[in-house]
Amino acid sequence: MFDVGFTELLLVGLVALLVLGPERLPGAARTAGLWIGRLKRSFNAIKTEVEREIGADEIRRQLHNEQILQLEREMKQSIQPPAATPTPTPTPDKLPDAPAQVSEQPAASEPPAAPSQDKTTQP
Repeated sequence: MFDVGFTELLLVGLVALLVLGPERLPGAARTAGLWIGRLKRSFNAIKTEVEREIGADEIRRQLHNEQILQLEREMKQSIQPPAATPTPTPTPDKLPDAPAQVSEQPAASEPPAAPSQDKTTQP
Protein backbone atom coordinates (compact mmCIF):
# COMPACT_ATOMS: atom_id res chain seq x y z
CA MET A 1 0.00 0.00 0.00
CA PHE A 2 2.62 2.51 1.07
CA ASP A 3 5.99 2.34 -0.60
CA VAL A 4 8.18 3.05 2.41
CA GLY A 5 11.80 1.99 2.13
CA PHE A 6 14.58 1.70 4.68
CA THR A 7 15.87 5.21 4.06
CA GLU A 8 12.43 6.75 4.73
CA LEU A 9 12.14 4.81 8.00
CA LEU A 10 15.64 5.91 9.03
CA LEU A 11 14.74 9.54 8.29
CA VAL A 12 11.53 9.33 10.37
CA GLY A 13 13.51 7.76 13.25
CA LEU A 14 16.13 10.54 13.18
CA VAL A 15 13.46 13.27 13.15
CA ALA A 16 11.65 11.56 16.06
CA LEU A 17 14.95 11.34 17.99
CA LEU A 18 15.64 15.05 17.43
CA VAL A 19 12.07 16.13 18.31
CA LEU A 20 11.39 13.87 21.33
CA GLY A 21 14.89 13.35 22.63
CA PRO A 22 16.54 10.14 23.78
CA GLU A 23 14.58 9.93 27.07
CA ARG A 24 11.04 10.04 25.62
CA LEU A 25 11.64 8.21 22.29
CA PRO A 26 11.33 4.62 23.68
CA GLY A 27 8.02 5.44 25.44
CA ALA A 28 6.67 7.18 22.32
CA ALA A 29 7.67 4.22 20.13
CA ARG A 30 5.96 1.83 22.56
CA THR A 31 2.79 3.94 22.61
CA ALA A 32 2.80 4.24 18.79
CA GLY A 33 3.23 0.47 18.53
CA LEU A 34 0.31 -0.16 20.88
CA TRP A 35 -1.96 2.21 18.93
CA ILE A 36 -0.96 0.66 15.61
CA GLY A 37 -1.65 -2.81 17.04
CA ARG A 38 -5.09 -1.74 18.26
CA LEU A 39 -5.92 -0.24 14.87
CA LYS A 40 -4.83 -3.43 13.09
CA ARG A 41 -6.91 -5.62 15.41
CA SER A 42 -9.94 -3.36 14.97
CA PHE A 43 -9.65 -3.40 11.19
CA ASN A 44 -9.16 -7.18 11.18
CA ALA A 45 -12.22 -7.65 13.42
CA ILE A 46 -14.33 -5.47 11.13
CA LYS A 47 -12.99 -7.27 8.07
CA THR A 48 -13.78 -10.68 9.60
CA GLU A 49 -17.30 -9.59 10.55
CA VAL A 50 -17.98 -8.25 7.05
CA GLU A 51 -16.65 -11.45 5.47
CA ARG A 52 -18.78 -13.54 7.81
CA GLU A 53 -21.88 -11.51 6.90
CA ILE A 54 -21.11 -11.83 3.21
CA GLY A 55 -20.64 -15.57 3.68
CA ALA A 56 -23.90 -15.81 5.61
CA ASP A 57 -25.72 -13.92 2.87
CA GLU A 58 -24.21 -16.25 0.26
CA ILE A 59 -25.30 -19.29 2.26
CA ARG A 60 -28.81 -17.86 2.60
CA ARG A 61 -28.91 -17.25 -1.14
CA GLN A 62 -27.75 -20.80 -1.89
CA LEU A 63 -30.32 -22.30 0.48
CA HIS A 64 -33.05 -20.18 -1.08
CA ASN A 65 -31.98 -21.27 -4.58
CA GLU A 66 -31.93 -24.93 -3.50
CA GLN A 67 -35.43 -24.58 -2.06
CA ILE A 68 -36.65 -23.06 -5.32
CA LEU A 69 -35.03 -25.87 -7.33
CA GLN A 70 -36.61 -28.49 -5.04
CA LEU A 71 -40.04 -26.89 -5.49
CA GLU A 72 -39.52 -26.81 -9.25
CA ARG A 73 -38.63 -30.53 -9.27
CA GLU A 74 -41.71 -31.34 -7.22
CA MET A 75 -43.92 -29.33 -9.58
CA LYS A 76 -42.48 -31.11 -12.63
CA GLN A 77 -43.04 -34.48 -11.00
CA SER A 78 -46.62 -33.62 -10.12
CA ILE A 79 -47.36 -32.42 -13.66
CA GLN A 80 -45.73 -35.31 -15.50
CA PRO A 81 -47.14 -38.78 -14.82
CA PRO A 82 -44.54 -41.36 -13.88
CA ALA A 83 -43.03 -43.07 -16.90
CA ALA A 84 -44.40 -46.53 -17.61
CA THR A 85 -41.87 -49.23 -17.07
CA PRO A 86 -41.27 -51.20 -20.25
CA THR A 87 -41.96 -54.93 -20.10
CA PRO A 88 -38.79 -56.94 -20.45
CA THR A 89 -38.46 -58.85 -23.69
CA PRO A 90 -37.28 -62.43 -23.33
CA THR A 91 -33.81 -63.14 -24.55
CA PRO A 92 -33.13 -66.05 -26.93
CA ASP A 93 -31.71 -68.20 -24.15
CA LYS A 94 -34.93 -67.77 -22.11
CA LEU A 95 -37.41 -68.55 -24.92
CA PRO A 96 -39.62 -71.63 -24.45
CA ASP A 97 -38.70 -74.75 -26.38
CA ALA A 98 -41.48 -74.52 -28.98
CA PRO A 99 -41.10 -75.52 -32.61
CA ALA A 100 -40.48 -72.65 -34.94
CA GLN A 101 -43.54 -71.67 -36.92
CA VAL A 102 -43.15 -70.19 -40.36
CA SER A 103 -45.76 -67.66 -41.34
CA GLU A 104 -46.98 -67.64 -44.85
CA GLN A 105 -46.53 -64.25 -46.43
CA PRO A 106 -46.70 -63.38 -50.14
CA ALA A 107 -43.40 -63.08 -51.89
CA ALA A 108 -42.06 -59.57 -52.29
CA SER A 109 -41.87 -59.92 -56.09
CA GLU A 110 -45.61 -60.54 -56.49
CA PRO A 111 -47.76 -57.40 -56.43
CA PRO A 112 -50.75 -57.49 -54.10
CA ALA A 113 -54.02 -58.48 -55.67
CA ALA A 114 -56.12 -55.50 -56.75
CA PRO A 115 -59.73 -55.45 -55.54
CA SER A 116 -62.17 -56.54 -58.18
CA GLN A 117 -64.18 -53.74 -59.72
CA ASP A 118 -67.66 -54.29 -61.01
CA LYS A 119 -68.07 -52.34 -64.24
CA THR A 120 -71.87 -52.40 -64.17
CA THR A 121 -72.17 -50.08 -61.23
CA GLN A 122 -70.23 -47.16 -62.64
CA PRO A 123 -72.01 -43.81 -62.51
